Amino acid sequence: MHLCRRGSPATETGESSCHQFGHCFGGPPNSAKTIVRLSHLYQSPPIPREGLLGPAALYHQAKSRDNRDSDGNGHAPRRQSAESIRTGPVIDDYANLQGDSLLKRTLGLQNHRYAKYIGPTDEHDFALLDLRLYDDLRGESPADRGSFRKVGPNEFFHQYADADSPNHAREVEELDNIERIVAPHGEALIRLYFRIVHPSFPILHKKVYLEKYGRTHREFSPPLLAAVYLLALNWWSYSSELAKLPKPDVVELEDIAYRTLQDVSHRAKLSTVQAGLLLLQRPGSNQAWQLTSQLVAIGQDLGLHLDCSNWRIPTWEKGLRKRLAWALFLQDAWSALIYGRPPHICSSNWAVQPVISSDFPESAADEDGEEGSTEVEKGRTLFSAMITLTKMLSEVLEGLYSLRAEMEVKSAYDTTKAILERAKPIQLKLRSWYAEMPEALRMDATRVGKLSSVGYLHLAYFATEITLHRRILRSLSHNTDPYMIQICRSAAKARLISAMDFFNRLKPEHLQSFWYFASKFNFALIGTFAGLCFVTSVSQEEAEFYQRRLQEYRWTLRVSNKSAEFLEIASGILESAVGSLLKAADSIDSRRLSFPMLQPQPEDDIAMDSFFPGTDDAFYDTPMEA
Repeated sequence: MHLCRRGSPATETGESSCHQFGHCFGGPPNSAKTIVRLSHLYQSPPIPREGLLGPAALYHQAKSRDNRDSDGNGHAPRRQSAESIRTGPVIDDYANLQGDSLLKRTLGLQNHRYAKYIGPTDEHDFALLDLRLYDDLRGESPADRGSFRKVGPNEFFHQYADADSPNHAREVEELDNIERIVAPHGEALIRLYFRIVHPSFPILHKKVYLEKYGRTHREFSPPLLAAVYLLALNWWSYSSELAKLPKPDVVELEDIAYRTLQDVSHRAKLSTVQAGLLLLQRPGSNQAWQLTSQLVAIGQDLGLHLDCSNWRIPTWEKGLRKRLAWALFLQDAWSALIYGRPPHICSSNWAVQPVISSDFPESAADEDGEEGSTEVEKGRTLFSAMITLTKMLSEVLEGLYSLRAEMEVKSAYDTTKAILERAKPIQLKLRSWYAEMPEALRMDATRVGKLSSVGYLHLAYFATEITLHRRILRSLSHNTDPYMIQICRSAAKARLISAMDFFNRLKPEHLQSFWYFASKFNFALIGTFAGLCFVTSVSQEEAEFYQRRLQEYRWTLRVSNKSAEFLEIASGILESAVGSLLKAADSIDSRRLSFPMLQPQPEDDIAMDSFFPGTDDAFYDTPMEA
């Protein structure tokens, strides 16, 4: 006997009174009827209704369920009671599932236990672990506590039971609370997430997620379930079935997400990193650096920094691990830039292979045809390009901003020359990368009815260029050759103008799409760079130019901030960074301004600090809220 979505008991044949609606999730294992009933969740998100057949038709019948549950007057339906959400038992071990399942041999997403990587200096030496007997099917060997799993010649994991970790007993209750908050819109929100967010930020495995949700929401890690709902809620109005209904309680959902994320960190899995990364994409997230640090540590526990290409794990999990590892790399590098901190991930301890097409399970055939969706193929190319760009950002941070680089540059006879020698190879890479950018990622490569997230990639490029030129400008002094000053400042001016022009080229299909978490800071960084150019001007004319452009950019950002929440936050960050500077410049006779390039100073940075106090601190220490 099984329970359907509506709580109706099934007959011995597996049928129930609601089978015609395609709501059942139970039934005899491997039965054709079970497959048909489940298939609506394994399909891609909504496609045009014309020509729908079989399972896809059932999918759209399920899609209309939420509308039937309303009171018929357009009012919000009542929140479902505990009896009306699925409350069936949770599968203890995916290996015991009957029929086909992607999860049967998973390492990082097991439902009843978690696995920690055993490093080369751990008390369990590889040579000793290799002497143990491992079963042929799972590659496991019992231990005094838990078990060991061998996935490669020198790759071992120690597996522990979830039940032995703190707060595990509350997990089902937390999952039910999350589902009640969004009920009866859980399925609609999941479709929305995979329509808009997932193509541009592919850190989940869509079929795995839908397989689990097809059985029960209780198979998820609470913070991941909540995080998917939270991100989808940002595009609530993009669902025809949700747009006219009131949103669920976002504050309550967010509270559960962050609280349970700390709970599951004691039994971390791939889903823990996924949840953390998704929560960090929230426009108002204010825990970026601390949470990023925690996620990097968890990722190392999970072996995400290793090359898993030849591990004895499912092929789909290898691809997921690579995408997730690179997403963690992106998060670490951009957080380091934003907050002015050293990155946690370094190349000497990073063995992850580049992503290739086979690492992305979805293709154009899985693309959602509904208006306001994101292109799958473009999203894949975008994610790969962002990885390549972020590698260059890491080179900028390491070569120009690390403590070692600062000491080496400071000891050089000609500081500016030393900086330029370090910057030139990276600059050439950046130019080549931008020139060879695929046509699909160009700003004007938009399709009618489709959202495009390419804006965050272009913005990240300008932020990387600005970060490079920012260091060059700060190395200039009254002792620098005037011709060199002119060349460096002309190059910086060109980058600034290009970045500001980029902002003016953004269209609604760009602004309403998914934007990477760093975007709000990167928009503010453009203004901060304009402020730096202003206060280091070498002439009255140049100072007036930068003051005018900064005021224009500040105004444009302010009047545009209603187009997207992250722009409002960016405007607040910029105001904190340069607002006082512009007020001071407006309140005095600009002809009385003195310019650092023309003023002898004992230390190069003293000039900058005296004319623009707290430039960097104002930007990096600003809370993420506007």
